[in-house]
Amino acid sequence: MGNRHWIGFDLSTFWEDSDYFTSPGPVTAEIILNAEQLLGYRLPSSYIELITNKNGGSPLNDCFPTLTSTSWSEDHIAISGICGLGGQWGIDSDDLGSRFMIEEWGYPNIGIVVCSCPSAGHDAVMLDYRECGPDGEPCVIHVDVEVDDEPRITFLAQDFEAFIRGLINQEEYDN
Repeated sequence: MGNRHWIGFDLSTFWEDSDYFTSPGPVTAEIILNAEQLLGYRLPSSYIELITNKNGGSPLNDCFPTLTSTSWSEDHIAISGICGLGGQWGIDSDDLGSRFMIEEWGYPNIGIVVCSCPSAGHDAVMLDYRECGPDGEPCVIHVDVEVDDEPRITFLAQDFEAFIRGLINQEEYDN
């Protein structure tokens, strides 16, 4: 735990130099188990490895390409932060965590809200456990609750690691 290189990925250049979206304290086995029990889902090992390096935060590469348009853009979504465990920003937080976000914003109850988006609640990135069940490897989706009568779900990646590896810098879209 505490790896600076994550599956061949240099984490020393992954995070912005900011503590926004960062939860206090280290990620321990007990904290992971408590979060999994509270949320009802096994957390992906790639998510655990990432937040063990830094317990949530804002990534330098904060956009993910999409094949369809979203409320954010014609060809991508943006994230403001990846939520860790514990504290105000944790996915297990009573105040701003996944269960609160699902209830407050009307996201589908199909997994865990894991990334905040710049819209401040109108859309989010979730781990989707519908196909794999609560102990499986979830895919990653974007959920938008402001465009249609029902939440609009856009598939992003087959798993959390593919999502992280697919993030690109917003400068790519500034042209």
